[in-house]
Amino acid sequence: MSAATPNFELGREPLAASQEQQQQQHSLAHHDDEKKGALASSDDSDSDRNGGIDGENPTSTATAKRKYGQLSGVALIFACGASLFSDGYVNAIAGPVNTMITKYSYADAPADELKRFTTLFPSMAFVGTVVGMLSFGVLADTIGRKWGMLVCSAGLILFSILAAGAWGAGGSTGGLFAALIAYRFLIGIFIGGEYPCGSVACAENTEQDNIKKTRQQAWFVLATNSCIDVAFILAPFIALILVWITGEGDLNPAWRVLLGLGAIPPLSLLFFRARMREPDSYKKAAIRKKLPWWIIIKKYWVRLTAVSLVWFAYDFVSYPAGIYSSFITTELFPDAGLKTNLAFSIAISAFYLGTFVGAAVIDRLGPKYTIMLFLALQAVFGFALAGAFGYWRNHVGGLIAMTGLYIAFGEAGPGNCLGLLASKAVAPTAVRGRFYGIAAAIGKVGAFVGTYTFTPLQERFPEDSDNYYAAPYYVGSALAVVAFFLVLFFVPAVQTDGIRKMDEEFLTLLRESGYDMDNVGLDSTSTGETIESANNAPHVTHKEH
Repeated sequence: MSAATPNFELGREPLAASQEQQQQQHSLAHHDDEKKGALASSDDSDSDRNGGIDGENPTSTATAKRKYGQLSGVALIFACGASLFSDGYVNAIAGPVNTMITKYSYADAPADELKRFTTLFPSMAFVGTVVGMLSFGVLADTIGRKWGMLVCSAGLILFSILAAGAWGAGGSTGGLFAALIAYRFLIGIFIGGEYPCGSVACAENTEQDNIKKTRQQAWFVLATNSCIDVAFILAPFIALILVWITGEGDLNPAWRVLLGLGAIPPLSLLFFRARMREPDSYKKAAIRKKLPWWIIIKKYWVRLTAVSLVWFAYDFVSYPAGIYSSFITTELFPDAGLKTNLAFSIAISAFYLGTFVGAAVIDRLGPKYTIMLFLALQAVFGFALAGAFGYWRNHVGGLIAMTGLYIAFGEAGPGNCLGLLASKAVAPTAVRGRFYGIAAAIGKVGAFVGTYTFTPLQERFPEDSDNYYAAPYYVGSALAVVAFFLVLFFVPAVQTDGIRKMDEEFLTLLRESGYDMDNVGLDSTSTGETIESANNAPHVTHKEH
């Protein structure tokens, strides 16, 4: 007779029956414990695969399994994105370094060499950045985000140090200038590579299980654009301190140290980047061969075009702030020396802290409506500055405030949101690095074009006229309006866990189109259903949506 038969039919003593029940309960409890242990082990294994992340389970043993130096949560987000500090720093020191070299250290160099250096030294970083964005965009999708970040970090360290020790053959000034221009170009390549590698990995890691869903977008902003803006503030301050230390008599040590300090941000992140793993979304949804380009282009070309044009307009728009800075300096301090100019640059740069205002509201409004709000404010203030410049030029305090707010709105809106839109609203994981690189590169082209467009535009008016300074703001504000409507009509809103949802949608589209799903994912057993199976796994069922 089976064990399930009631005990009274066996005619056993009540005590014996009670003991058998206890044994059965103990056996069932032991079996349940084994099942729970297996599930916990599966959770830990999945969490360990998820870029070394603990997940939300407080009893997870993934922490114990994680190698020394592997980061998780917010720290991992910053390790991916914070090297963009180098972008802000390298761009911000271009002016002080250029001034120190051409006006002080090598002021007696031939005029043609000085002119060539003054033109090429800042512009070569732009060219290199565009090359890096496009080339590393491909590498980020094919060899992985991690290896792209490692190459970029190593390149920034190497060429920042070489730039600090640059020397011309035989001590020639022309050779020194050529070396600095070449190193500037190479540094630009690796800065450009940080966008499709570091920023994309940063965005993908904001969807870790242990990141609050209500702060996903803010952490991305703080780890990327806010780092760039902090660098813009610190760079002139560091330059000022170095000038105080060395004095204006011999600025060779000052500009060399200023260049060499560019190696510190990537050096501080190199170890942690070497220990990190690829984002989980990349491991599950990467396509390293036989990309379905026609499906991708047909589905996502409008989004890519819209975000690219907005990025172009924003970088084009941001240029006039520098024009006002130079005007205010001349008006306030007509006989200003290097220290005064640097101090004023610090004051204007402080308005870049508007990035933190944008970070505070971005998860409430969403990236799409945040960028629209601040583009509208930037356009309004730009038109107000341009239309009433005759008034503002006689009220320098108000001019400083208006200029600063114009900068702050730009950083709180497009400065913060364009990277988010490019990484979370444009394309799926399979081509995210490529598409991000294209959008960012077009933005840099906008900055480059703006640099060479506004000067001829200003020269159409007498230098002492109001329109000389107002014209660039009319153009910039008009472009802000165009960018507003591009975002409104052509860019979708970014959702919580938007990368995961976009990948699910893309894989469904591929499956319905008859694509070979064995090409999807890095796991050799992948059948293209990794996203769905992950969502059905035990460690995902507790997530908020």
